[in-house]
Amino acid sequence: MAFGKTKERTAARLAAVQALYQMDIAATDLTDILAEFEARFTREGAGEKFPRAESGFFRDIVEGVVREQRTLDPLVDEALNENWPLKRIETVLRSVMRAGAYELKYRSDIPARVVVSEYVNVAAAFLDREETGMVNAVLDHLARRMRAAEFRAVE
Repeated sequence: MAFGKTKERTAARLAAVQALYQMDIAATDLTDILAEFEARFTREGAGEKFPRAESGFFRDIVEGVVREQRTLDPLVDEALNENWPLKRIETVLRSVMRAGAYELKYRSDIPARVVVSEYVNVAAAFLDREETGMVNAVLDHLARRMRAAEFRAVE
């Protein structure tokens, strides 16, 4: 049961990054993007062409990133190298970082290490090794800053 939920959450994260990317590139409306992706989750054949995804989790990430973008962007920007501000980062990479930062800041029910690991894996689906390493570095920095107690408890 827990494994199925994990796969559905991974698929929701992957879909959320795709949705955020599409909103950024094509200026697709939030309502339209939610409807489009949620139709994929329920369409006949879900799990074949489109993996099953936890719809509520997907919606929380996408709506949360859109709602909290003014808070999230400065956090990510601060974690990036000063020569590479968030506005210069490629759109898919920016979408991954925003979604990961959202979960780290607003989903304390999910362990920080899980969030970082999941978004590194999501990044690997779209990006090369160097960019995936950047996702790891930025999200790990944010996790240690925002959820220091989780890291102290283990170390």
